Amino acid sequence: MAAELLVALMLYGLWRICYPGLENIFAYLPALCGGLLLVGATVSFGAVFNLILAVKGLPTLKLLHRYSFAIIKILFPISVRIGKIFGIKRRQIEGSFVAVSNLIFMKSGIKVPAKKLLVLSPHCLQLSSCPHKITRDPNNCKRCGGCNVGDLMKLADELGFTFFVATGGTLARQVVVKNRPQAVLAIACERDLMSGIQDVYPLPAVGVLNIRPNGPCYNTRVDMDEVRRVLDLIVDRKEE
Repeated sequence: MAAELLVALMLYGLWRICYPGLENIFAYLPALCGGLLLVGATVSFGAVFNLILAVKGLPTLKLLHRYSFAIIKILFPISVRIGKIFGIKRRQIEGSFVAVSNLIFMKSGIKVPAKKLLVLSPHCLQLSSCPHKITRDPNNCKRCGGCNVGDLMKLADELGFTFFVATGGTLARQVVVKNRPQAVLAIACERDLMSGIQDVYPLPAVGVLNIRPNGPCYNTRVDMDEVRRVLDLIVDRKEE
Protein backbone atom coordinates (compact mmCIF):
# COMPACT_ATOMS: atom_id res chain seq x y z
CA MET A 1 0.00 0.00 0.00
CA ALA A 2 2.89 2.37 0.77
CA ALA A 3 4.31 1.85 -2.72
CA GLU A 4 0.89 2.50 -4.25
CA LEU A 5 0.53 5.79 -2.34
CA LEU A 6 4.03 6.86 -3.38
CA VAL A 7 3.28 6.23 -7.06
CA ALA A 8 -0.03 8.11 -6.78
CA LEU A 9 1.72 11.12 -5.23
CA MET A 10 4.40 11.08 -7.92
CA LEU A 11 1.80 11.01 -10.69
CA TYR A 12 -0.13 13.83 -9.06
CA GLY A 13 3.07 15.87 -8.77
CA LEU A 14 3.87 15.24 -12.43
CA TRP A 15 0.37 16.33 -13.43
CA ARG A 16 0.67 19.56 -11.43
CA ILE A 17 4.05 20.36 -13.01
CA CYS A 18 2.73 19.71 -16.53
CA TYR A 19 -0.54 21.58 -15.95
CA PRO A 20 0.55 24.96 -17.44
CA GLY A 21 2.08 23.37 -20.52
CA LEU A 22 -0.96 21.16 -21.13
CA GLU A 23 -3.26 24.17 -20.74
CA ASN A 24 -1.29 26.09 -23.37
CA ILE A 25 -1.80 23.23 -25.83
CA PHE A 26 -5.53 22.89 -25.21
CA ALA A 27 -7.69 24.41 -22.49
CA TYR A 28 -9.32 21.12 -21.49
CA LEU A 29 -6.20 18.94 -21.84
CA PRO A 30 -5.20 19.15 -18.13
CA ALA A 31 -8.70 17.98 -17.13
CA LEU A 32 -8.60 15.13 -19.66
CA CYS A 33 -5.16 13.97 -18.49
CA GLY A 34 -6.20 14.37 -14.87
CA GLY A 35 -9.30 12.29 -15.50
CA LEU A 36 -7.28 9.51 -17.10
CA LEU A 37 -4.85 9.52 -14.18
CA LEU A 38 -7.77 9.42 -11.75
CA VAL A 39 -9.30 6.40 -13.51
CA GLY A 40 -5.91 4.65 -13.53
CA ALA A 41 -5.39 5.42 -9.83
CA THR A 42 -8.88 4.13 -8.99
CA VAL A 43 -8.26 0.83 -10.79
CA SER A 44 -4.81 0.59 -9.20
CA PHE A 45 -6.12 1.16 -5.67
CA GLY A 46 -8.91 -1.35 -6.39
CA ALA A 47 -6.30 -3.94 -7.43
CA VAL A 48 -4.32 -3.32 -4.23
CA PHE A 49 -7.50 -3.58 -2.17
CA ASN A 50 -8.16 -6.89 -3.93
CA LEU A 51 -4.76 -8.10 -2.76
CA ILE A 52 -5.58 -7.11 0.81
CA LEU A 53 -8.83 -9.07 0.63
CA ALA A 54 -6.90 -12.12 -0.62
CA VAL A 55 -4.35 -11.86 2.20
CA LYS A 56 -7.16 -11.59 4.76
CA GLY A 57 -8.86 -14.67 3.31
CA LEU A 58 -11.92 -12.68 2.26
CA PRO A 59 -13.80 -12.97 -1.06
CA THR A 60 -12.06 -11.08 -3.87
CA LEU A 61 -13.32 -9.28 -6.94
CA LYS A 62 -12.54 -11.54 -9.92
CA LEU A 63 -12.84 -8.56 -12.26
CA LEU A 64 -9.70 -7.10 -10.65
CA HIS A 65 -7.57 -10.27 -10.52
CA ARG A 66 -5.76 -9.47 -13.75
CA TYR A 67 -5.04 -5.92 -12.57
CA SER A 68 -3.84 -7.29 -9.24
CA PHE A 69 -1.15 -9.38 -10.99
CA ALA A 70 -0.13 -6.36 -13.05
CA ILE A 71 0.05 -4.00 -10.08
CA ILE A 72 2.23 -6.45 -8.14
CA LYS A 73 4.69 -6.47 -11.03
CA ILE A 74 4.77 -2.67 -11.21
CA LEU A 75 5.03 -2.01 -7.47
CA PHE A 76 7.61 -4.67 -6.57
CA PRO A 77 10.75 -2.60 -7.37
CA ILE A 78 9.33 0.30 -5.36
CA SER A 79 8.46 -2.02 -2.49
CA VAL A 80 12.07 -3.29 -2.41
CA ARG A 81 13.37 0.27 -2.06
CA ILE A 82 10.87 1.11 0.66
CA GLY A 83 11.75 -2.15 2.42
CA LYS A 84 15.41 -1.14 2.58
CA ILE A 85 14.47 1.98 4.49
CA PHE A 86 12.68 -0.10 7.13
CA GLY A 87 15.25 -2.91 7.18
CA ILE A 88 13.04 -5.47 5.43
CA LYS A 89 15.12 -7.96 3.46
CA ARG A 90 14.53 -8.43 -0.27
CA ARG A 91 13.91 -12.16 0.25
CA GLN A 92 11.04 -11.39 2.63
CA ILE A 93 9.45 -9.11 0.04
CA GLU A 94 9.96 -11.71 -2.67
CA GLY A 95 8.37 -14.35 -0.46
CA SER A 96 5.42 -12.05 0.18
CA PHE A 97 5.07 -11.45 -3.56
CA VAL A 98 4.91 -15.20 -4.23
CA ALA A 99 2.46 -15.79 -1.37
CA VAL A 100 0.08 -13.04 -2.54
CA SER A 101 0.41 -14.12 -6.18
CA ASN A 102 -0.49 -17.69 -5.15
CA LEU A 103 -3.51 -16.42 -3.21
CA ILE A 104 -4.79 -14.51 -6.25
CA PHE A 105 -4.18 -17.58 -8.42
CA MET A 106 -6.21 -19.79 -6.08
CA LYS A 107 -8.95 -17.18 -5.64
CA SER A 108 -9.28 -17.07 -9.43
CA GLY A 109 -10.43 -20.71 -9.35
CA ILE A 110 -8.11 -21.60 -12.22
CA LYS A 111 -8.32 -25.25 -13.25
CA VAL A 112 -6.64 -26.75 -16.30
CA PRO A 113 -6.39 -30.24 -17.80
CA ALA A 114 -3.22 -32.02 -16.65
CA LYS A 115 -1.93 -32.18 -20.24
CA LYS A 116 -2.10 -28.35 -20.38
CA LEU A 117 -0.12 -27.89 -17.16
CA LEU A 118 3.64 -27.33 -17.17
CA VAL A 119 5.59 -28.13 -14.00
CA LEU A 120 9.05 -26.57 -13.82
CA SER A 121 11.74 -27.37 -11.27
CA PRO A 122 15.28 -26.00 -10.81
CA HIS A 123 18.29 -28.16 -11.69
CA CYS A 124 19.52 -27.86 -8.09
CA LEU A 125 16.73 -30.27 -7.14
CA GLN A 126 18.85 -33.02 -8.69
CA LEU A 127 21.44 -34.64 -6.44
CA SER A 128 24.79 -33.00 -7.25
CA SER A 129 26.55 -36.38 -7.45
CA CYS A 130 24.05 -37.77 -9.97
CA PRO A 131 25.76 -38.59 -13.32
CA HIS A 132 22.57 -38.42 -15.41
CA LYS A 133 21.81 -35.23 -17.35
CA ILE A 134 18.16 -34.37 -16.96
CA THR A 135 18.02 -30.66 -17.77
CA ARG A 136 17.07 -31.30 -21.40
CA ASP A 137 15.33 -34.61 -20.92
CA PRO A 138 13.99 -35.47 -17.43
CA ASN A 139 13.27 -38.98 -18.69
CA ASN A 140 16.99 -39.65 -18.20
CA CYS A 141 16.23 -39.77 -14.46
CA LYS A 142 16.68 -43.31 -13.08
CA ARG A 143 14.31 -42.65 -10.17
CA CYS A 144 16.76 -43.93 -7.59
CA GLY A 145 15.08 -41.96 -4.80
CA GLY A 146 18.14 -39.82 -4.09
CA CYS A 147 16.27 -36.61 -4.91
CA ASN A 148 12.76 -35.39 -5.66
CA VAL A 149 13.16 -35.42 -9.43
CA GLY A 150 12.09 -39.06 -9.54
CA ASP A 151 9.06 -38.25 -7.38
CA LEU A 152 8.02 -35.50 -9.80
CA MET A 153 8.54 -37.80 -12.78
CA LYS A 154 6.28 -40.37 -11.15
CA LEU A 155 3.61 -37.71 -10.60
CA ALA A 156 3.94 -36.58 -14.22
CA ASP A 157 3.35 -40.15 -15.40
CA GLU A 158 0.42 -40.53 -13.03
CA LEU A 159 -1.38 -37.28 -13.85
CA GLY A 160 -0.16 -36.52 -17.36
CA PHE A 161 1.35 -33.03 -16.95
CA THR A 162 4.54 -31.90 -18.68
CA PHE A 163 7.57 -31.84 -16.39
CA PHE A 164 10.81 -30.04 -17.14
CA VAL A 165 14.01 -29.29 -15.23
CA ALA A 166 15.38 -25.85 -16.11
CA THR A 167 18.91 -24.53 -15.61
CA GLY A 168 17.74 -20.93 -15.51
CA GLY A 169 15.15 -18.36 -16.46
CA THR A 170 16.07 -18.26 -20.16
CA LEU A 171 15.57 -22.00 -20.64
CA ALA A 172 12.38 -21.92 -18.55
CA ARG A 173 10.93 -19.20 -20.79
CA GLN A 174 11.84 -21.21 -23.89
CA VAL A 175 10.04 -24.25 -22.50
CA VAL A 176 6.93 -22.17 -21.75
CA VAL A 177 6.88 -20.79 -25.30
CA LYS A 178 7.44 -24.24 -26.81
CA ASN A 179 4.80 -26.08 -24.76
CA ARG A 180 2.19 -23.28 -24.67
CA PRO A 181 0.60 -24.45 -21.38
CA GLN A 182 -2.56 -22.97 -19.88
CA ALA A 183 -0.91 -22.73 -16.45
CA VAL A 184 2.49 -23.22 -14.81
CA LEU A 185 3.46 -24.72 -11.48
CA ALA A 186 7.01 -23.64 -10.65
CA ILE A 187 9.29 -24.96 -7.94
CA ALA A 188 12.14 -22.62 -6.97
CA CYS A 189 13.47 -20.16 -4.41
CA GLU A 190 11.74 -16.84 -3.67
CA ARG A 191 13.82 -14.84 -6.15
CA ASP A 192 13.38 -17.23 -9.09
CA LEU A 193 9.67 -17.73 -8.40
CA MET A 194 9.10 -14.00 -8.29
CA SER A 195 10.92 -13.32 -11.56
CA GLY A 196 9.41 -16.40 -13.22
CA ILE A 197 5.82 -15.50 -12.32
CA GLN A 198 6.45 -12.01 -13.70
CA ASP A 199 8.07 -13.36 -16.88
CA VAL A 200 5.16 -15.63 -17.85
CA TYR A 201 2.42 -13.08 -16.99
CA PRO A 202 -0.43 -12.99 -18.09
CA LEU A 203 -0.11 -16.81 -18.15
CA PRO A 204 -1.31 -17.96 -14.69
CA ALA A 205 1.48 -19.39 -12.57
CA VAL A 206 1.62 -20.75 -9.02
CA GLY A 207 4.81 -21.25 -7.05
CA VAL A 208 6.03 -23.81 -4.51
CA LEU A 209 9.14 -22.88 -2.54
CA ASN A 210 11.98 -25.36 -2.52
CA ILE A 211 13.71 -26.48 0.68
CA ARG A 212 17.40 -25.58 1.05
CA PRO A 213 18.99 -27.71 3.80
CA ASN A 214 22.42 -27.19 2.22
CA GLY A 215 22.00 -23.55 1.26
CA PRO A 216 20.80 -22.08 -2.05
CA CYS A 217 21.26 -23.86 -5.38
CA TYR A 218 22.74 -27.06 -3.94
CA ASN A 219 20.94 -30.37 -3.32
CA THR A 220 17.63 -28.65 -2.68
CA ARG A 221 14.37 -30.50 -2.09
CA VAL A 222 10.63 -29.86 -2.28
CA ASP A 223 7.73 -30.83 -0.05
CA MET A 224 5.96 -33.38 -2.25
CA ASP A 225 2.83 -33.23 -0.09
CA GLU A 226 2.61 -29.51 -0.86
CA VAL A 227 3.12 -30.18 -4.58
CA ARG A 228 0.31 -32.77 -4.54
CA ARG A 229 -1.95 -30.36 -2.62
CA VAL A 230 -1.46 -27.64 -5.22
CA LEU A 231 -1.94 -30.09 -8.09
CA ASP A 232 -5.21 -31.27 -6.55
CA LEU A 233 -6.43 -27.68 -6.56
CA ILE A 234 -5.50 -26.74 -10.12
CA VAL A 235 -5.76 -29.94 -12.18
CA ASP A 236 -9.20 -30.32 -13.73
CA ARG A 237 -9.98 -34.03 -13.34
CA LYS A 238 -13.14 -33.67 -15.45
CA GLU A 239 -11.02 -32.97 -18.50
CA GLU A 240 -8.99 -36.17 -18.16
